[in-house]
Amino acid sequence: MHYRDRAEAGRKLAGLLSDLRDKGELPDPVVLALPRGGIAVAAPVARALDAPLDVLVVRKIGAPHHAEFAVGALAADDPPLFDSDTLDRLGLTEERLRPTVERERAELARREHRYRGDRPPPELKGRTVIVVDDGLATGATARAALRHVWRRGPSRVVLAVPVGAPDSLDQLANEADVIVCPHRPAGFSAVGQWYADFGQLTDAEVLDVLDALHAR
Repeated sequence: MHYRDRAEAGRKLAGLLSDLRDKGELPDPVVLALPRGGIAVAAPVARALDAPLDVLVVRKIGAPHHAEFAVGALAADDPPLFDSDTLDRLGLTEERLRPTVERERAELARREHRYRGDRPPPELKGRTVIVVDDGLATGATARAALRHVWRRGPSRVVLAVPVGAPDSLDQLANEADVIVCPHRPAGFSAVGQWYADFGQLTDAEVLDVLDALHAR
């Protein structure tokens, strides 16, 4: 299964999540997208569920000289969440990664302000929170996002991604009540390989989606 773009992937998730809603499994939902890519997937989901949409900014902590390989992640103002096995395997320490953490925390704060401005984050207590991204590779950012959400007192947490690495999805099984992922390919190497169009979204595009949904 390959997706034409993130919008098509979002429509696929929207159909699956609508089925769960119709069964009464998603009461009082709120959708949180992991920007930038997750926002284009989450928009069709929020529309289908008639649910509010907001962003949850998470930043991966990349390995030195290989920034795309996540060894941990940051969500909001939470402490960094590291993969201790990966740190041990690469001979890294949290102290050595401190400059990377500080740099990513500054970028996280910049994006939070850019996307939300003075608008407060949504209330999650007692609600069904659906965390959406455009795919799942190592699972580092998703894990940080889910743990941050749980700290805010939801009644139920759902992780929804169009495609994901099977091993990483299995490792997240205890982090959410439900994981919705229609495509779990054995030959997974990167999220982008499962999209014909996987272009990077801009901050302006993220804001356009948020503005359109908040104006409803």
